[in-house]
Amino acid sequence: MKSLLGVLALSLICSVPALAQERHEAPPRPPKHGPPPVHNAPARQPEERRTFNDKEGHPNAPHVHADGKWIGHDTGRADVHYHVDHPWAHGRFEGGFGRGHVWRIEGGNRERFWFGGFYFSIFPADYGFCDDWNWGTDQIVVYEDPDHDGLYLAYNVRLGTYCHVEYLGNG
Repeated sequence: MKSLLGVLALSLICSVPALAQERHEAPPRPPKHGPPPVHNAPARQPEERRTFNDKEGHPNAPHVHADGKWIGHDTGRADVHYHVDHPWAHGRFEGGFGRGHVWRIEGGNRERFWFGGFYFSIFPADYGFCDDWNWGTDQIVVYEDPDHDGLYLAYNVRLGTYCHVEYLGNG
């Protein structure tokens, strides 16, 4: 009986550190699909600044809710901020789209980054939304942009935010 109590006491002592560990929220899961096309969006002025923190604790950057709603992708085709003079000038990205294709950024910066031999650039209108991206380790998922020819959406898995990106070709 004494040895049984000793084993139980030892088990309890060993389990206390595990119970005291902090619980961290799991990183956001990539959305199942990209945003739907926007129809009848109001015209947006070139100098207009937008905010995206639609709820307390949400980032002030375009992001995706857990239910798959894309916050910030609501301005439609006429948005001059996302006009590309020569869409797909370097070809089209064919590395795979959606949550089944998670890529780790291998290096670069907002002007040029790469993964898996594919090169991209954050579109200038979104430069301010990628300041906290880690250009050597963050994972991203690429989605087609239904409204802006020549652009894709790069979803940052760690942050739950996304930016418009232009494909620069492969290695």
